[in-house]
This record gives sequence, structure tokens and C-alpha cells, in this order.
Amino acid sequence: ARLYVCAGDHGIAVEGISAWPQEVTAQMVANFLAGGAAANAFARVVDCQIRVIDAGVASELPDHPELLRAGIRRGTRNSLVEDALTPAEVEQAIAVGVREARLAADEGIRVLALGEMGIGNTSSTTLVAHAITGIPVRELAGPGAGLREEGLEHKIRILERAASRSKGRATGLAALQAHGGLEMAVMVGLAIGAAATRRTVLVDGFIATAAVLAAMSMSKAILGYCVFGHRSAERGHPLLLDWLNATPLLDLGLRLGEGTGALLALPILRAACAMRTDMSEFAEAGVSTRESG
Repeated sequence: ARLYVCAGDHGIAVEGISAWPQEVTAQMVANFLAGGAAANAFARVVDCQIRVIDAGVASELPDHPELLRAGIRRGTRNSLVEDALTPAEVEQAIAVGVREARLAADEGIRVLALGEMGIGNTSSTTLVAHAITGIPVRELAGPGAGLREEGLEHKIRILERAASRSKGRATGLAALQAHGGLEMAVMVGLAIGAAATRRTVLVDGFIATAAVLAAMSMSKAILGYCVFGHRSAERGHPLLLDWLNATPLLDLGLRLGEGTGALLALPILRAACAMRTDMSEFAEAGVSTRESG
């Protein structure tokens, strides 16, 4: 198994929709590379590799041998006033994810877990999910990384204004172009590439689930390769799970991101596979059935 932590910044963060400054994204990328984040700790426990992808971090990142750079742009545009990405930028980011998924398959990886990091990404996710599903922004938007009530109301007002720039339901590509983050688009590509190579996609929380939602508008078959690791505490995540008719493996009230919920679900996925492949049937074990008894 391999966890992909896709990192990106969001232009709409300048509107004060997050409790944290944007430079935290780059600081957390450095923490992932140093092995000090929660995702690193969980990955060590469950024996899972980690790949960190700079999908579109706004700040300068020093070179690191384990950092994969998408090289598309540093952060998205402010989707309150213009589209976050161009069609070409969305396609480039998806292509990065598809390429990495195919490389993982060639390397023998069987499970690709989707994780993310990006200040403001619950806002972009809310807008993408609203554009695809039509679920009202107010129902989807949550506090993200710690907004209090007043801050959440401000966030909702900003997001409703951003959503009003376009009318009607959108495809996954159009939603990503209007509102998405580059880390979301890379995760879309990872899901597409994993499904194309018949690998399991282990989905984390709100942002990763919205990426799968966007990917499904390109191919509904992708859902058949997805295992949803957990139900997060972010307000919109249960709504997206219900929309997809998806049942997550865990419900621990997590709001951490990074792929941590997917990592905690990985042992359950492995146990299910072991039961299917290693457990003897009654006849093989010499156990009487009710009919023979």
C-alpha cells in the first residue's frame, strides 16, 4: 500500500476562509518529508509507504529527494472572482495522478490511499461538491481546521458568492476548473489511474471523497475500485458519502486530513483480503454443515 499526500494552495484563502495562514501548507509538506506528521506516524504503524506530491503549493519548497513536483502553478486563482484553474491546468494535474498510479502498479503497489494537505481546501471542496451534486453550500461547508461560529458564517457567505458565479450542475472537469485545487485534480488522476490498472483506491475524508466524485463524472466504474476508509467530522462528508451510497469502514470523528483515516482503515482492508484468501471453507477444514448434521 502507498499513501499519496497531495499538497496544494487555494487562491480563495485570501478571503479569510481559514483559521490558518497559507504558509502552513508548505510547513506541513516539510513535516511530511521529515517524517513528523500524523500521517507518517500512522503509516509506520500500518506498514504503508508515503509519497508527497507538490501539486500546487504557493510557497517556495526546497529540493528534497522524496518530493514529487507537479510543476503546474503555485496555488490556484481566487475562485471568488475568476476560475481557479484553466482547462489545461486541470488536465495536467489529472495526468500527473494517472502517471503516478500507473507507476505504482508497475512497482507492485496494490492499494493507493488518497490523502491531502492544503490551507483552504475544505472551501474549494465545498464548491466542487456543490457544483457537481447541487447540495447547498450551507449544508456542505464546515469549520475545516478550526473555524469558530463567526468565522464559519463568513466562510459560508464567501463560498455562496463564489458558487453564484456559475449556475446549474457541472461535470467534474468543469467543477475543478471553476473551484478546485490542484491537489484535488491530482487525486482525481490517481483514482482514474488506479481503477484503470485494477488497483484499490482507499479514500480518506471530505476532500478525497469529492475527488472521487469528480472522477466518477468521467467514469462511473471508478466507484467499484473505491473503499471509503472513514466518515470524517467535517459537515459535508456524510452528505457526499450518502450521495455516493458509500459505507465507510470507520467513524471516529476525525478531522485531521492527510490520509490518516484511510491509513487507520488499511488493516481492516488487509484483514478482509486475508479472510477471502487464507481462511478454509468448512469442507476443507472438516467442519460439518447444518445440512449434513
